[in-house]
Amino acid sequence: MDQDDPGEAMTELQGRSIGGLGVMQLAVGAGLFVYAVWAGFLMPGFRKVPLKLQVPYVPASKRQVQNVLNLLQGRSGKIVDLGSGDGRIVLAAYRRGFYPAVGYELNPWLLRLSRLHAWRAGCAQRVCYLKEDLWKVNLADCSNITVFLAPSVLSLLETKLLAELPNEARVISGRFPFPNWEPTATVGEGLDKVWAYDVGRVRQTMAERAAAFEQGTPV
Repeated sequence: MDQDDPGEAMTELQGRSIGGLGVMQLAVGAGLFVYAVWAGFLMPGFRKVPLKLQVPYVPASKRQVQNVLNLLQGRSGKIVDLGSGDGRIVLAAYRRGFYPAVGYELNPWLLRLSRLHAWRAGCAQRVCYLKEDLWKVNLADCSNITVFLAPSVLSLLETKLLAELPNEARVISGRFPFPNWEPTATVGEGLDKVWAYDVGRVRQTMAERAAAFEQGTPV
C-alpha cells in the first residue's frame, strides 16, 4: 500500500478494529485539526484585540436569527451588525427590507466567508461587510444595531451606543443582555434568547436612576 494514498489507508482502516493506540492517534489528529482551524481561520481577527474584548466566533443559529428578525418587525432603515461573523444576520435583515445592511468584522477569513454567502444569495452588491474596529465606527446614522457579543464587551459598549445612537434607534442583543439596560422586549429562551432595547427609553431610564440616586431614593 502506498503510504500517501488516503483512499487505500481508509480501506485498510475499515477492515481493522481500532485499538487503544488507534483511538489516541485519532484524538490527537482531531485536536491538531481543530487547532489548525483556529490558528488559520479564527485567530487572525484576534491578534490585535485586547483579551477582554475578544469574542470567539460562534455562528448564530436559525432560531437566533429568526428571533432577531422578530424583534425588528415593523422597523426599517439602516442596520449594522457589530462583529458580524459569517454575515448571516446582515443578509437576513437585508432580505427583510433593511437597507443599507452593514456588517463590521475584524477577522479577514470571516469577511471572505460573509461575502461568499452574499454572492451565493445574489446579494453581493446589496449588502456590505467591512473590516473595521467597532469601537472606531461612528453609529450616529444607525436606526438598528445587532450584536452577539460577550458580557465583558457589552458592558463597555453601552457607553458608546448611548453617546452615538439617536433616540429612535433599537439595539438587539443575542445570547447575553446588556448588563445595565432594561429591555423593551425579549424573545426566546436559553441560548436562543434575544433582547431588544429602544435607545430613547434606555436614556430616560438611566436619567431617572441618576436623579433618584442624587435624591437618595431607591429605583
